[in-house]
Amino acid sequence: MRSGLSIDKLDIFQRLAFSQSVLDNLVILAPGLLGGSVAKAAHARGLARRITVWTRRPEARLKLREQPWCTTVAETPAAAVAEASLVVLAAPVEKIIELALQIAPHLPAGAIVTDVGSVKGSLSRACHAALPSGRHFVGAHPMAGSEKTGWENASETLFERRVCFVTPLEGTDAAATETVVRFWHDLGGEVTTATPDQHDEIVAHISHLPQALATTLADFLATKPPGWRNLSGGGLRDTTRIAASDATMWIEIFQQNHDEILRALNKFQDELHRFQSALANRDWPEVRARLERGKAWRDGFRP
Repeated sequence: MRSGLSIDKLDIFQRLAFSQSVLDNLVILAPGLLGGSVAKAAHARGLARRITVWTRRPEARLKLREQPWCTTVAETPAAAVAEASLVVLAAPVEKIIELALQIAPHLPAGAIVTDVGSVKGSLSRACHAALPSGRHFVGAHPMAGSEKTGWENASETLFERRVCFVTPLEGTDAAATETVVRFWHDLGGEVTTATPDQHDEIVAHISHLPQALATTLADFLATKPPGWRNLSGGGLRDTTRIAASDATMWIEIFQQNHDEILRALNKFQDELHRFQSALANRDWPEVRARLERGKAWRDGFRP
């Protein structure tokens, strides 16, 4: 990491817990898997008196009106946020800034806007700048999801015991930050605060790099006889599971966090080259040392 600190020693992380708070009107714009799960979890946990949603496609709005976790389905983003307490921008990364700009003139005084985007640096700064005085943007990124997409696959338990980054900028209103931290905590998440740029460096290593590796491995094996796949054990299935993720979502993430992902890939390539050299030189003590260090790191995951 460029900061020179291990992840578990970063001073920017603060684990916070608050008693549950009820919002007057929770608004979710463009609910997919994450936004739909936010709505379901908030409904199940009684976190909002009203839950208002908006999605672009009319046929999807029609189906959402049949869902018990939606109080209101708005026809436009502007109408959706007119009486908002907290707005969750749940669109793909490249559309979040566009939505923030669209709703900015229609937000009531005191409204707080957060998001679920997996890249935070430029996004947080742009969304913060888009909102007028007295309205607050506090970025967030729940480390939860699935290779499946769409609100139809949403789950009210998706965020339970999952890390959620909250990424205020310097000077972000403290009360707004506390509200967003409390909200994700009440959804079941384990909240960690970080600056937007620190967040992008961390997730490049622990989320975006694994996606690139799984995709590349699957892409490489696709050049081999198709029947090989059916001869594999569980290891290959586990290692390549996230290669089944949505390509449109991931190309946007790779575009938005391009520099940090390249840095992580370069460092990983150096490690892979050292492993390859040890193997080529039959340096079995070095190979064993790497296997043991890898096992020790993997064994360190929480249950």
